[in-house]
Amino acid sequence: MAAHGEGILRDREKASRPSQLSEREPALPKTRQEIVNGPNVEKGLVRVRTAGESGRRGIHPFQFLAIIWRSSSRVSMAVNILWPFVPAAIVAHNVIHDHPVVNFTLAYIAMVPCANLIGFAGQELARKMPHMLGVLTETTIASAVEIILFMILLVHDQFYVIQAAILGSILANMLLCLGLCFFAAGLRREEATFHAAVSEVGSNLLLIAGLGLAIPTVFERSVMNSEFGLTTEDIADRVLHISRIISVLLIIAYGVFLFFQMHTHHGIYDEIFEHDEERDADGHKDRAKAKLTLTECILALGASVALVTFIAIALVAEIPAIVEKHHISDPFMGLILVPLVEKAAEHLTAIDEAWDNQINFALSHCIGATIQTAMLNAPLVIIAGWIRVVPMDLNFELFDIVMLILAVITVGNVLRDQKSDYLEGFLCIIVYVAIAVAAYYFPNPHEEGGHEAAGGATGEAGAATGEVATHALRHLGLL
Repeated sequence: MAAHGEGILRDREKASRPSQLSEREPALPKTRQEIVNGPNVEKGLVRVRTAGESGRRGIHPFQFLAIIWRSSSRVSMAVNILWPFVPAAIVAHNVIHDHPVVNFTLAYIAMVPCANLIGFAGQELARKMPHMLGVLTETTIASAVEIILFMILLVHDQFYVIQAAILGSILANMLLCLGLCFFAAGLRREEATFHAAVSEVGSNLLLIAGLGLAIPTVFERSVMNSEFGLTTEDIADRVLHISRIISVLLIIAYGVFLFFQMHTHHGIYDEIFEHDEERDADGHKDRAKAKLTLTECILALGASVALVTFIAIALVAEIPAIVEKHHISDPFMGLILVPLVEKAAEHLTAIDEAWDNQINFALSHCIGATIQTAMLNAPLVIIAGWIRVVPMDLNFELFDIVMLILAVITVGNVLRDQKSDYLEGFLCIIVYVAIAVAAYYFPNPHEEGGHEAAGGATGEAGAATGEVATHALRHLGLL
C-alpha cells in the first residue's frame, strides 16, 4: 500500500509540473525587444523603461523647475546655487571690456551649472532608454559642452589651446574622474569590483586611441630631427594630411566600437548594468523621485546647450588677454582649466554613481567619455578645420603626448584586476595634480610671436615647437 501511495504521489507531481511551468512562462521575455527593454514597457511609438517613467506628459513648469533644482544628487543640487553667475557672466561679457579676469572668472563659474543641467537632462533622458543606448546617449549629451567649446575655439583660431584641451580632457577623465570615483567608492566599502568587459575593452581602446593621436607628433619630431631635406612648410603639410587621415580612421574605429556595444555584444553590457542597478545603494530613493517627461528633457537640453554656447563664447573671448597679461600659459589653460569646466557634468554623475556602488556605470562614464573625446570629438575638430581650410592638426606638444601615453598605461594597470579601493583612487588624483603643476610651469612655445600665432603650422611655430621638444628630450636624458 505504501509503495502504491508513493507511486500516486509521483504521478501527481509529474502532472503538476507542466502547469507550474506554464504559469511561469508568461513572466519570461518572449522577444528581443522585451529582453532589451524589460517586460514593463509602455505600448506606443516611444517605449519608455519603467525606471524613467514620469507618470506625466507635456510640460509642468513648477514641477519641471523643482526637479531640475533637486537634480540627481546633493552635490549636483549644491552646484545649482551657482545659477546667478550665468546672467552675470552674460552681462559682464557685453558691458565690461577692461577687466578680462572678472569676465573669465564669471564665465568659468557660470559654465558649471549649465554643464550640470546638460548632464542631468541627459541622465533623465537615458533612464527612458535601454541600458546600453542610455549610457551612450548620456555620455554623448554630456560631451556637448566639449564639442561647443572646441568649435568656438576653432573659430577663434585657438589651435594650440584646442590641442591641449583634447589631451587635457582625456587626462581629466582617466586620472581625475576615475580617481575620484575609486576614492568615493572606497569610502563606503572596502573594495569595489567591476566587470572585465567594461575595463578591458575600455583600456584597450584607450591605448589604441592614444597611439593614433601620437602618430602625427612622432612623425613630425622624427622628420624634423633627421636629415631628409624637407622644409618646415613641407613637414607641416605632411603632418596636416596625416592628421586628417588618422581622424577619419579613428571615427571609423569608433563606429565599429559602437556596433560592438550596441548590436553584437549588447547583451553582456545590458546584464552588467542591470546588475549595477540591483546593487544601487540609493536605488529605492531614485525610483521614488519625480522625473522629467520626455518633452521636459528636450526643453532642458535645448536651454542648457544655448546657455553653454553663450557662456563658451564669453569664456573663449577672454583667453588671449588672460594668457598674454596674467601669466597663465596656453598649456595650463588647455590642459587643465578648460577640461575641468567642460567635464564637470560627467564627473559629478560618475562620482555619484560610484558612491552608490554603481561602479560599472561610473567606469562607463569615465572611460566612455574618454574614448569619445579621443576617437570622435578630436577627429571631428580636425575635420571641421579641414572644412574651414585652416591648419588644425594632431601635432601635440611632446610633453602632452608623453603624459597621455603614460596615463593610459597607468590606468590600464589599475583596471587590470577588476578591483579598486580608495588608495588607487587617491594615487590617480595625485598623478593628475602632478601633471597640472608641470603644465602650469610649461612655457608658451609662441611667446615671442604673440598669441595669435598659437597653433599655426608656420615656420616660426615649428621652430619654437622644435626647441621645446629638444629641451624636453634633454630633460628625459634622450639627447
